[in-house]
Formats: sequence, structure tokens, C-alpha cells
Amino acid sequence: MVDFAANRRDLLLAPLLAAAAATLGGGSARAAGVDPTQTIVKLPDQIPWQPLYNFPPGMAEQAPMFGKISDPGQYFVLIRWHPGYMSAPHWYETDRLCVVLSGTWYVASGSDFSAEATVPVPAGSYVHRVAKTPHYDGVKSGIKEPAIIAISGLGPITYHLTDTTKPGWREV
Repeated sequence: MVDFAANRRDLLLAPLLAAAAATLGGGSARAAGVDPTQTIVKLPDQIPWQPLYNFPPGMAEQAPMFGKISDPGQYFVLIRWHPGYMSAPHWYETDRLCVVLSGTWYVASGSDFSAEATVPVPAGSYVHRVAKTPHYDGVKSGIKEPAIIAISGLGPITYHLTDTTKPGWREV
């Protein structure tokens, strides 16, 4: 005769005993670590920040993380907007997929710049910029911290201003 109660007890206890053995040093398993040819890690102090386009210093920076926006194929770039600055209305050839990593990013659509028309997009939010549609963005003055945005898309892209008689940025 099969003792179902004992089998059920053994099935319940087995994972608990295995976990206890691992926790108490009963096993000697080690983590594999990171092979830099297979997993590339960049800590915050290793992010390659550089000026964004030809904007004045202190306004915004970019950090190319994968690919190049000027080359065909996928790219992944971080953008850091400092408070008080925004881009002028512009557009790109392809869609851009954006995630706000920190801070609050202010975005708007259209060719007519108005900082008051922007909407706040807090950290954790997603923004899809549709190809060939004018938009602008940045961080309003009076905000305490910069916004960092992760952007991915397909290159090559060019920053096309909707009004080429004005600079590519606005101080707000």
C-alpha cells in the first residue's frame, strides 16, 4: 500500500531542505560572473556623456550606448536635458522610442514652440516619436533635476529644424 501522506510530505520538504542546504553552505555553487565579450556593463561613472549636437555647454548631453544615429541600423542613446532648456521644433526620418529614466521630461508636438504647451512625462514613462512629425522637448526652468531619456530607433537620422532661421534650442 502507498503512503500518500508520506509522499506528499516528502514532496513539500524536498525544496525546503535544498534551499536550506544552499543557504547554510551545503553546496559550493558559484556565480559565473560576467564575460565582457558576452555581457557589456557600463556603470554610471562609465557612461560616455558628450555634447548634444552643437548645443551650448550645460544645456544637454548625449551618450551613445549602441550603434550610431548617423549609421544605418539600430541605435541606443541616452539624452540628458538640464533644467531651463528645450529643443526647438524638429523632426527625424524614423520613429524614436523613448523611456524616461529619471527626472521629468517635458514634451510637445507641432512646429510652433511654446514651453507652456509641453506636458510632463515622469520617470518610468514611454514616449513614441512618430517619424517625420515635428516635436520639441526638454526640461522647464525651476525644475530641480535633469531628465535622462533612453532613446532607440533606426538610423541614420538627422536633426531637421522646422525653422532653420533660429537655433536648435530654446532657453525657457
